[in-house]
Amino acid sequence: VQLQASGGGLVHAGGSLRLSCEAAGPSFGTYGMAWFRQAPGNEREFVGLSQWPDSKTTYADSVKGRFTISISRDNAKNIMYLQMSNLKPEDTAIYYCAATLVLGTPTRPREYDYWGNGTQVTVSS
Repeated sequence: VQLQASGGGLVHAGGSLRLSCEAAGPSFGTYGMAWFRQAPGNEREFVGLSQWPDSKTTYADSVKGRFTISISRDNAKNIMYLQMSNLKPEDTAIYYCAATLVLGTPTRPREYDYWGNGTQVTVSS
């Protein structure tokens, strides 16, 4: 199972970005997928997730109403997006996508089996 994140960049406060996470591997369509982020000196924190099998989404309070996860699944290719709007300087972090076989709403990094590379998001004030 391989995850590849992209789409980070520098944006002004109030702006928008869309991150992508392309996932590949056998039976990958059966995994729950999530975004986490980590700012310098901070622990890795949960941003949002899309559950399997119903794609129900759950978000951290800090991003609720501003960030939206969508996911495109088929057996050959799965892509998860994170649409970020009304960005704030405190959203600055490296963003990671992750995948898990844990059902429900796993929000702890240790519940995730696979991790993608990080993509840097910087929001200037």
